[in-house]
Amino acid sequence: MGGTTGTHLDGGQRLQVLDALVTVLSGLYAHLPAKRAAYATDPVQALVLLRRRAADLTDAEFHLAVTGIVLGLRDAHTRYRGPAVLRGHVAVLPFVVEAYGPWADPTFVVTKVDPDAGADGLPDGFEEGVEVVTWNAVPVARAVEVHADRETGGRADARRARALESLTSRPLDFAPPPDELWVDLGYRPRRTGRRGGSTEVREARFDWRVLAPGRAGTAVSARTREALKLAVDPAADAVRRAKRDRYAARRAWLDTSLPDVLAARPLDDRYGYLRLWSFDVADDDAYLDEVTRLLGLLPPCGVVVDLRANPGGLVWAAERLLQLFADPGRTGGPVQPVRFELAATPLTRQMALSPFNRLELEAWSASLQDSVTTGDPYSRPLPLTDPAWCGDRGRAYPGPAVAVVDATTYSSGDLFAAGWVDNRVGPLVTVGQASGGGGANVWTDTQVRDALVGTGVTLPDLPAGIGFTVAVRRAVRSGASDGVPLEDLGVAGIPYDLTRADLLDGNRDLLTFCTGLLDAAGTPPEILPADRGGTS
Repeated sequence: MGGTTGTHLDGGQRLQVLDALVTVLSGLYAHLPAKRAAYATDPVQALVLLRRRAADLTDAEFHLAVTGIVLGLRDAHTRYRGPAVLRGHVAVLPFVVEAYGPWADPTFVVTKVDPDAGADGLPDGFEEGVEVVTWNAVPVARAVEVHADRETGGRADARRARALESLTSRPLDFAPPPDELWVDLGYRPRRTGRRGGSTEVREARFDWRVLAPGRAGTAVSARTREALKLAVDPAADAVRRAKRDRYAARRAWLDTSLPDVLAARPLDDRYGYLRLWSFDVADDDAYLDEVTRLLGLLPPCGVVVDLRANPGGLVWAAERLLQLFADPGRTGGPVQPVRFELAATPLTRQMALSPFNRLELEAWSASLQDSVTTGDPYSRPLPLTDPAWCGDRGRAYPGPAVAVVDATTYSSGDLFAAGWVDNRVGPLVTVGQASGGGGANVWTDTQVRDALVGTGVTLPDLPAGIGFTVAVRRAVRSGASDGVPLEDLGVAGIPYDLTRADLLDGNRDLLTFCTGLLDAAGTPPEILPADRGGTS
């Protein structure tokens, strides 16, 4: 593909980009103190220094330098968007690679092959289940490790998970195209793999292609109040949609009006399975209505709620959903949402005082003004979701529930996981150390520019379609974990290592593990078969 950048920026335009990022990161970025401490880096100073040599760089060098500085924050909410020439596109290979086994000794396998890729000349024997050995002549474990160093994620397992997610599907809004024009893959054919005793390794070449997956039909519109209440990783959502378009689900799911974000099916006559693909919905009431309807069609003795690879979305949708599974006798009261706080800086104080931000930021204003004398680095933490909304429907599923997350469960997915644990809704199973660790409400450069009206600070229009997203309000947990930030840490639960059967046979072992937890939780007497008109 090559590393083209598209539109040329002159020296003045490059300084505009750098000055805008310095203003936002130094005055608004919610995680700046923590990132400086965690990674021993100062992105603001790095941007100031880049300003001195910006005019001497090529366009590709400039964009890569800015991308590298912002990427060093390891924050998928805070991203630099290069020129708009590839906006909305994803570079893809005609297969997906995933890993199973323990962290220290993973095995990498092809788990999906594009059904429309046959015309591209897929090699004989290249199919789901082949073991990947090398990537461009580099041992695949090392290649993934190198790629992970260019990914976001505050923990090593999160970066590896993100590297696997983007290894064959790379969102071009937030990163340059792949350096290589093609990939040479070394693999062991499934029919002569290690189980058969053969050590044969074949090699095949695959070209990158570019797709435009488009926005989800349910997605939040950029100019609504909901757009300021998003907690989402837009890069991961682009990858999710690109994969959805190529790899249609082969399982017998129940019919749903929201197939882009939801799926459900019975596992047997006792247990059900609910897949939450995303929370990117403009209408959270319609979302809850559909989840409630699907839960009513599932067996009542227990449900597995799977949020793996959920990139987030509308905060309200994620946090209101918890009440459908919460037993008030166990939670000790209504579900408590996660709270959010602003960095206490001169800029956020000005923003909170601006009449243009009264509806959005006024609740944080008093504590931001008090921070001048108290020295607090953050405002008072307050919820984005009205606590009353977290109990306005009540429990919809009568049996116990277990939730599953992994290191690519991010943003509002992290909020859901935190609420699940902190409100004692049920067991949480984590593939990897914890959920992804995306703890913030994210705004775009356009939203930031609008919020600066009336502050005396302006953000210039960025040239050539360039933009950014930034974590504006950081999330801290409630309940037993009161005050603990979500960023980089994520939410830990019962650890689980994926197996080959999970990747190639519909999560067989994972679901057995989860239904074992449901067995241990027991079936409430009121929904035993004998009480539903059956025989004992």
